[in-house]
Amino acid sequence: METQHQYILDKSSKKYHCPQCNKKTFVLYIDTLTNEYLPEQYGRCDRESKCNYFLNPYNDDYFKEQNKNDRSWESLKTQKQRESNREATNKTVFFDFETFKKTLSNYEQNIFVQNLIQNVAFPFEADEITKVIELYRLGTVANGYRAGAITFPFIDIENNVRAIQVKQFDETNHTTGTDFLHSIIEKHHNRNNTPLPKWLQAYTKQDKRVSCLFGEHLLNKYPSNPIALVEAPKTAIYGSLYFGLPNTTKDFIWLAVYNKSSFSFNKLNVLQNRNVFVFPDLSKDGNTFKEWESKAKDFEKQITGCRFVFSDLLERFADEQDRDNGNDIADILIKQDWRLFRKVNEVSEPQPEPKKLETVAIVKKIEIKENTIQRQSTIRTKKNEPKKYAEIWNKEITELEQFYSKNLLPTEPIKLNNGSNILDVSKFIQTNLQTIKANNGKHSFLPYLNRLQQLKQILTEKY
Repeated sequence: METQHQYILDKSSKKYHCPQCNKKTFVLYIDTLTNEYLPEQYGRCDRESKCNYFLNPYNDDYFKEQNKNDRSWESLKTQKQRESNREATNKTVFFDFETFKKTLSNYEQNIFVQNLIQNVAFPFEADEITKVIELYRLGTVANGYRAGAITFPFIDIENNVRAIQVKQFDETNHTTGTDFLHSIIEKHHNRNNTPLPKWLQAYTKQDKRVSCLFGEHLLNKYPSNPIALVEAPKTAIYGSLYFGLPNTTKDFIWLAVYNKSSFSFNKLNVLQNRNVFVFPDLSKDGNTFKEWESKAKDFEKQITGCRFVFSDLLERFADEQDRDNGNDIADILIKQDWRLFRKVNEVSEPQPEPKKLETVAIVKKIEIKENTIQRQSTIRTKKNEPKKYAEIWNKEITELEQFYSKNLLPTEPIKLNNGSNILDVSKFIQTNLQTIKANNGKHSFLPYLNRLQQLKQILTEKY
């Protein structure tokens, strides 16, 4: 009989950055009992001939030492039996609320947040970012090896903090590191040989911590809204920014399950009497979509009044590279101008018997191909541009064009400010000039003008 193991390589097509070669070809180990990934160093790089990185937790002495008091080395059958016996008495231990509140600051050094305001192709207004931060209670790691990282708190329907995921991003808002705040705090105490706080001692003894949906605390606040369900918290944030906050009962509440394996009955049971529109991440063979859709059919029979509607939008339009990278809807959205999505904001309530694709609000809002979006943007600008805005920035635009055309531009990256680095100066100038010329005088596009003027000052002083 084949031996079953608690820790196995993730069988999904999800890939992460390899700790050795930094290519997105790394398969993580997953805990089959908790459906959570092991720390990011445990896994195998698919580039076997070029990289050959492979760290098995069963062969790692440090991992064995750290987990010698848990059930990691028993047979899976024995572990599940023990889990069943303890289930009735195993109470959930919540993350310390006072510690959580300390994360709700320092947004000026939050790389993810600052990128959204200044460094993405279509920067968001600061007020919009603030609203999303407050809605989801996003925070910042201010110190230590994860300084500048964003915190995604998993807060349940009773407003208890179950877990706080920590994500480190680069200047393009791609993930460079993943952690959990309780693990960071624990490492800090261990390095300094200080005892763990009592709450953390109890918290780390429980088997499962990410035990609710990201954004679950919004369900009571918005009892009638439809749900948009995605895999990762970052994707839920992008969805809220592009399609707007739940200002009416027709607007989506964007929630996330955490990872592929977290599309489970225990997490989704909270979605009773809800219409749930599901956007699975891409996978090379479409297995994620198929797996979630199959599970959803069973869940509908068990969860009172819950209906799942799957969008195959990404499956239909994604190219091979998108599939190989396991991209999600956030990777598609971030290439588009969010203002176009806000203009097309007439979403009707789901009908009693929805068709698979037509009822999904995103289909009514997007033409997924980028050239179609760009073409629509040009048409709308010409037809709908209010005359009162005309020629307000003409002087500033002319001065900027003359400056940048007469001066030799640097080929190396330029630091614009503490939260923003310009990798391609020439492309940055071209994109921002096109934007302000097409939206001359509009207040919401002022950040584009300001950034060009800021860069001009830096180049004048430096060169």
